[in-house]
Amino acid sequence: MSAHAPRTGGWWQPRRDLSGKRAIVTGASSGVGRAVATALARRGCHVLATARREDRLAALASDQRSVTPIHYLAGDICNPEFRQKLVAFAVDDFGGLDLVVAAAGAGAVGPFRDACPDTLSRIVDLDFVAPAELLRVCLPSLARGRDPAIVLVGSILGLHPLPLHGEYAAAKAALRSLAGSLRPELAGDGIDVMVVTLGPVASEFWDSLMAGARPTWSRGHPISADVAAAAIVEGIERRRREIVPGWRAQAYAFVARYLPGLIDFAAARHLATEGHATDPRHHGTEP
Repeated sequence: MSAHAPRTGGWWQPRRDLSGKRAIVTGASSGVGRAVATALARRGCHVLATARREDRLAALASDQRSVTPIHYLAGDICNPEFRQKLVAFAVDDFGGLDLVVAAAGAGAVGPFRDACPDTLSRIVDLDFVAPAELLRVCLPSLARGRDPAIVLVGSILGLHPLPLHGEYAAAKAALRSLAGSLRPELAGDGIDVMVVTLGPVASEFWDSLMAGARPTWSRGHPISADVAAAAIVEGIERRRREIVPGWRAQAYAFVARYLPGLIDFAAARHLATEGHATDPRHHGTEP
């Protein structure tokens, strides 16, 4: 254990200076991950961006507005060997690691009983196991880092699930629980843990589902990825334990905490009205 003093977060603590910080950002080829990588680089962070699509990462690295160049390494974050390679690459290039932002994720839509047998395992692997095991690999380097922090990008469905999103909601709830467990464990090493509870965000999420398609009743007005990223960066600077960007997500979080039955009632009405017609999964065949 390092000599860092435990921190619990609070207004009395100085803002975290991001200039010169060394960061890994997953899911950086699009959406919130890409926006966070860009925002951090513009604050002077040394960013190692990762995702599977190398062409997207190369385009990200060409951003001329960054204060520091964005490095990238393409690969599958669900692959244990790639996770080891990613962390070694960051430590070799940057000389250490101070920040990990786990933003990679995907969803699936449809009745659980009709899902492909491997849908649950694939969702849990990407949305929970991969970030958890990445953190395990990163922890020794983070413990030696400069004012280190972990950011886990979750979902409002981790607070209270919705029907047709069972696999995704379960994985995000697990991620939230992991953060709560890690926070006191890592306090002695001076490592902060922040959960980002996202609602609808304008991204490629609905275009990249592992199964199913967006329900017709899920048509809210999303916040932009840049707005979400700005909130995440500010949360890192202010040492927040959790942030909920956007008033719609905040309203959902409030109802989930104090009136969860209202969410269940509204969801049941939607399902009854549409008669499950929103589900395009065909008994074991994913699009």
